[in-house]
Amino acid sequence: MAATGVLPFIRGVDLSGNDFKGGYFPEHVKSMTSLRWLKLNRTGLCYLPEELSSLQKLEHLSVSHNSLTTLHGELSSLPNLRAVVARANNLKNSGVPDDIFQLDDLSVLDLSFNQLTEIPRDLENSRNMLVLNLSHNSIDNIPNQLFINLTDLLYLDLSDNKLDSLPPQMRRLVHLQTLILNNNPLMHAQLRQLPAMVALQTLHLRNTQRTQSNMPTSLEGLTSLADVDLSCNDLTRVPECLYSLASLKRLNLSNNQITEMSLCIDQWTQLETLNLSRNMLNSLPSAICKLSKLKKLYLNSNKLDFDGVPSGVGKLSSLEEFMAANNNLELIPEGLSIIETCCFMDVFQVLDVRENPNLVMPPKPVDRAAEWYNIDFSLQNQLRLAGASPATVAAAGGGNSPRDPMARKMRLRRRKDSTQDDQAKQVLKGMSDVAQEKNKSMEENGDMKYSDLKSKRWDKNLEKPPLDYSEFFMEDVGHVPGVTVWQIENFLPVQVDEAFHGKFYEADCYIVLKTFLDDNGALTWQIFYWIGQDATLDKKAGSAIHAVNLRNYLGAECRTIREEMGDESEEFGAVFDNEISYIEGGTASGFYTVEDTQYPTRLYRVYGKKNIRLESVPLKIGGGKNIYMLALGWPRFGIS
Repeated sequence: MAATGVLPFIRGVDLSGNDFKGGYFPEHVKSMTSLRWLKLNRTGLCYLPEELSSLQKLEHLSVSHNSLTTLHGELSSLPNLRAVVARANNLKNSGVPDDIFQLDDLSVLDLSFNQLTEIPRDLENSRNMLVLNLSHNSIDNIPNQLFINLTDLLYLDLSDNKLDSLPPQMRRLVHLQTLILNNNPLMHAQLRQLPAMVALQTLHLRNTQRTQSNMPTSLEGLTSLADVDLSCNDLTRVPECLYSLASLKRLNLSNNQITEMSLCIDQWTQLETLNLSRNMLNSLPSAICKLSKLKKLYLNSNKLDFDGVPSGVGKLSSLEEFMAANNNLELIPEGLSIIETCCFMDVFQVLDVRENPNLVMPPKPVDRAAEWYNIDFSLQNQLRLAGASPATVAAAGGGNSPRDPMARKMRLRRRKDSTQDDQAKQVLKGMSDVAQEKNKSMEENGDMKYSDLKSKRWDKNLEKPPLDYSEFFMEDVGHVPGVTVWQIENFLPVQVDEAFHGKFYEADCYIVLKTFLDDNGALTWQIFYWIGQDATLDKKAGSAIHAVNLRNYLGAECRTIREEMGDESEEFGAVFDNEISYIEGGTASGFYTVEDTQYPTRLYRVYGKKNIRLESVPLKIGGGKNIYMLALGWPRFGIS
C-alpha cells in the first residue's frame, strides 16, 4: 500500500470495527499527512496511538465506543483539530487534558457516556465551541465561569447527569439553538435564564422535576422555539408560559398529572405533534379543533370518554395519527367516524382505541376478499350492536328518519344545549347499562369477561430500548448548512469525503443530506437516498433504512426521497449543481456469498486381479483390454 504513493493524498479514513486491543496500529497511517478526518470507533483502543502526531491537517477525530481512560497524548499537537468525539469510553476527570482547550479551531466536543464527575478544567477557554455534549455522566455542578466565554454555543446537551442548579451566566447563550437537560434533579432551578436564550429552537426538560412553581413566567421572547419536551414531570396543568409560543410545532406533556387544558391552546397555530398521554384528562377543549396543522395527537392512558372528545376533531384536515388507547371511550369519537368527515382519509393513517373496556366496534364485512369496504360507525349502529332497545336506538337518531339530512347535520354539530346534553347522557347510560348486563350475565354463566378474552400484544410490558442513532451519524450532523453524503458499506452508512460529492459508484447506494436555513432562519433538511443500477439488495435496503434513521435523528418532518441512477430529479441534481458523474464498480456486498464447488473431471485405469489398483491417466482412452473409470465430478461416476 505504501508503494503506491497515494497515502499522502488521502483525506479521510474509517478504521472502525477493527481490533487494535493488542497495541497494534497501522504504521502507514502516519504517512497520510493530508488526512482531514479519521474514525477509530469500536476498535478496542485503550490509549491514543502515537501515529496521530503526524496528522497535522487532521480536523475531525472520532474514537467512540472504546476503552479509553485518557485523551492525553497527541491531541494538543494537532493545530487544525475542530472536532473530538470520544463518547462511550471510560474517561474520568483526569483523563481529559487541559491543553486541548487551547486549540483555536476546536468547535465540537462530545464526551458523553463516560465517567466524568465535573466539567473538564479550562473548558471555558474554548471560545469557538459550537457543539458541546457532556450527557450521561455524573456531573453535579457547573462552574459559573463556564459560559462567560462560550457565547457562540449552538448545541448544549447536559442530560442524564446529577445537576441540581444552573449558573445564571447561561443567559449569555443568546445563540443557543438546542438545550437538552433531561433527567437531572433540577427541582430548585427556576430556569430564569431561558427567556434570554432568544435563538432557542429545541428545549428538552424531561424528568427535571418541573412543577407549576418552578417554570418561567414568560417565554414570549423565544419566537423560534418549536420543540418542547416537558414529559415525566409533576405538572397539574399546562404552564402558562407555553401558550405564548406561536412557533411551537412539537409539544410533549406526557407522564404528568394534568387534569384540564385551557382554551388558549388555539394560539399554537403551527403545532403538528401534541402528546398528552398518561395524564388525568377527562375532556379536551373545543379549541383543539382550531389546530389546523395538527398531524399527531396522542391521548393514551387518560380518562377520556365519548363526550370528552370534541366532535370537531374530524375537521382537522392534516391529522395522521389519533391515539386514544386505555381510556373510557364507549364509541369511536364522533368526528372520526361520520362519513361526511372522511374526506381527510388520504392522510389519516392510525386510529388506536385499544384498551377501552366498553368500546363497541362494528364488525368487518363477511367478504374478506374485498379490497375496499365500508364499516358503519354510526351512533345508531353501535348502539344496536351493543344490544340497546329499539327505543334507545331511535332516540339516538334525533329525527323521524335516520336519512333525514337536516337531522344528520344537527347531530354532527352536537350543539351544547341542555336538551341534547340530557339526550346524550341517556344514550350513553343506556349503552353502559347494556354492557354491564352482558358482563353480569356472562359471570353468572361462568363465562370469562370480554376483557379477559382480549389477546395481548406480544410487546406489551416489553421495554423498548431507544435507538442510539449516534452509532450511525456524527453528533453535529445537520447543524451547519451544507451537503453531507454517506455511502452504504456492510449495511452501515460511511461518510464520503467532500471531494467525492456528486461522484457515485454504479454498484453502490448513498444517502445525501442537504442542510439549509429557511426564510425564518431555522434549520431545514432535504434527505435523499440514491440507488445505483448494479447495487445489491443489502445496499438498497440499508440506504432506505438509514435515510429514515437520519430523519428520526434530526427530528425532521421532511420525507426521504428515493433517487435512481439515470433518473435523478432536478431537485437532487441541484444539490450538486447538476454535476453528477458515475463510476464503474463499487464496494463488496454485505451478504455472505456461497460459490458452487468445482469438481474436476479425471480418468483412472483399473488393473490387477487380487489387488485392484487405480492409476490416474490423461483424459484419453487407449486401446487394449484395459478398464477405465471416468470421474465426472462427485458424486457421479462413469465406467467404460
